[in-house]
Amino acid sequence: MSQSNIKLTSSEIASLWTSYMNNCMSKLVLTHMLQHVKDREIFNAIRFSFQFAQKQENRFIKIFQKDDFAIPHGFTKTDVNTNAPALFTETFCLAYINQMAKAGLLAYGGFLAMSTREDLIAFYHHGLHNTSKLYHLTNSILEKKGLLIRSPHTSIPKKIDYIDSKKYLSGFSLFHKKRPLNAVEVSHLFMNTQTNNLGVKITLAFAQTTTNKDVRAYMLRGKDISQKHLKLFMDALVDEGIQSPNSSDIGVTDSKVRTFSDKLMMFHISLLSASGVGNYALAGGASQRSDLLLNYERLSMEIAQYAKDGADLMIENSWLEQPPPTIQI
Repeated sequence: MSQSNIKLTSSEIASLWTSYMNNCMSKLVLTHMLQHVKDREIFNAIRFSFQFAQKQENRFIKIFQKDDFAIPHGFTKTDVNTNAPALFTETFCLAYINQMAKAGLLAYGGFLAMSTREDLIAFYHHGLHNTSKLYHLTNSILEKKGLLIRSPHTSIPKKIDYIDSKKYLSGFSLFHKKRPLNAVEVSHLFMNTQTNNLGVKITLAFAQTTTNKDVRAYMLRGKDISQKHLKLFMDALVDEGIQSPNSSDIGVTDSKVRTFSDKLMMFHISLLSASGVGNYALAGGASQRSDLLLNYERLSMEIAQYAKDGADLMIENSWLEQPPPTIQI
């Protein structure tokens, strides 16, 4: 059968819809950032990301039209106020697209793995390649400016060893100290400090620029959750004598001018929440100390409830676009 005649699978439909929505949202955030960034290197990185998002949107539409796929509403120019003053500092904009590139690498890799049609494999492979270029570019600029935050150093193994006691898995004991964190556990704790640090700043920025009291309350609640989780992860590292490095740039200006629509802001936070649940699930599965696993499970439930309340708020205001349904018989 010709590839052009192969129908989209449910996985491919879901991947296309999800990635299109994410791409639409990202393009508008980048549109606003481009209006205010003066640093030439940071501007060029944001422009690269914006142009890539723009080209991806055109590629999406061609696929949708070929497969008679209803193009999602997504987000339009009405969802961003390009005349609003800067909402984020320039270095935060750089760190933001670096973090979004990391998330994009995972997303494109997942979408690629769920695709079987040759045109979609090529599409997501192209996306993965360009997202990798963006990650490398932003890393290089962060390092050049002395802003690259590296994961904490741990000792390099000099020999192979095996776990010889079930106590290795225990994080709770009245009779002996918890074993030290291993490198895998440190890496996930560090990663989750970085994502929650981003969450604190994004929710604060959204809270101070919305005129909707319910959205503002929701964003401030998200800021409190991110701050609590950030402290928990940093304390876990500090207790082991590991100082988790953090950026001194607060990232948010004092602008209170409406910058993004409530619909876009709520969608953005839902995306971060879903990413957070995924990060915690991955970290919990990789962590062998029981106290860490229980913490990740508990915190995942808190984020899931926060995301559910956000979805309820979006539904109440007709902001939540429905994913493609299955055929009802």
